[in-house]
Amino acid sequence: MNPVIGLDISKEESHGQAFLERGKPFSGTFHFQHTRDGLANLHQVLKDVESVSKQHPLIILEATGHYQSPVVQFLEEHHYIYIVINPLISNRLRKSQLRKVKTDAADAYLLGELYYKEEFEPFKKRGVQLLNLRYLTRQYESLSKMCVQTKLQFQAVLDQVFPAYRGVFGAMYSGISLRFLSEFPTSYSVLQTDEHTLKAKMKELLSSKRGRSEDWKPTGSTAVDAAKQNPFQQTMYTSHLINLKVLITLILQYQEHLTELEQNIDALAEEIKEYELIQSIPGIGHKIAATILSEIGEVDRFDHPKKLVAFAGIDPSVFASGKFTATRNRITKRGSRQLRYALVMAVQCGLIRSRNTRLKEFYERKRAEGKPHKVALVACANKLVHWLHAILKSKRAFRPA
Repeated sequence: MNPVIGLDISKEESHGQAFLERGKPFSGTFHFQHTRDGLANLHQVLKDVESVSKQHPLIILEATGHYQSPVVQFLEEHHYIYIVINPLISNRLRKSQLRKVKTDAADAYLLGELYYKEEFEPFKKRGVQLLNLRYLTRQYESLSKMCVQTKLQFQAVLDQVFPAYRGVFGAMYSGISLRFLSEFPTSYSVLQTDEHTLKAKMKELLSSKRGRSEDWKPTGSTAVDAAKQNPFQQTMYTSHLINLKVLITLILQYQEHLTELEQNIDALAEEIKEYELIQSIPGIGHKIAATILSEIGEVDRFDHPKKLVAFAGIDPSVFASGKFTATRNRITKRGSRQLRYALVMAVQCGLIRSRNTRLKEFYERKRAEGKPHKVALVACANKLVHWLHAILKSKRAFRPA
């Protein structure tokens, strides 16, 4: 016998269908909650199948983000072998069915049948380090996007309150700049304060900033000059001042959280050997290296570079029907969006100032062939994936030439 159990994972509960062998379902569809009692029910089904078949059943399920985490952790703790498949694979089989049926029970049955039709490899653990690294890098990306949106809202409000404030500090979004603006949000508040007090406030804010050169001496005259040139001496809308303070607080909090996340990402990534290896490719820094490494996971899952290219979603789609063959094919954009974005960023960083000479030469060759800029970038990303695959497989650093 070749027992398998198909599990259709939902947010708080799952449905399953057990098979003793191909075409021979065991009992009917069952369901269980993602609780201790519910997982105990799943364990009982597993033991029943094992009792009849005299074999440890294999479990097959779709990747559903974090919803499968309780089930996967339970299977790991009890040493069951399981397979996690791309939903695109099961969806393809579902569409091939004559009858259009989409229920949790039907999906569980479909997954069990799919196991006997396709050849799948058991899920290989990425390791706690890689999973933690992936969660942290994705959280960093999410917070970065929220911070950018908050900064755009901040700029819109600042343009209506104190547009001349730009230039008072070298970095407008530094902690000193934002806290000073929170204390003096209008031209009127600056002009009503003497320059000595303004300078003292800057020194007070500066004292809490580590790493600042002692040669940098704050002066209140720059803020006064900006206030004099500002078109709004006083704002007509107090709501703008309220929004400005709220947005400043949010930006400071985002910056604090991002700094903490970055430190944790670096500390976690440095424990992984491949982290330093892939940084040997010019253009790949700490953040990009951590993202690439966490998204790829165990490179043994990809026995050929083209499979890793497909996982990143930068492989060209193919469309041909009869005598027609499409000549303009977009990339599939399937797989890991985070990996795809990190690869493009690595290519762009490598091309700046010709940091990566091999990549620059390849890019120029594609452009000479008449390829548009974005097409050449994707081709470079494809080339980069092949280099990454070779480095991770051989455990050897990149050779620039």
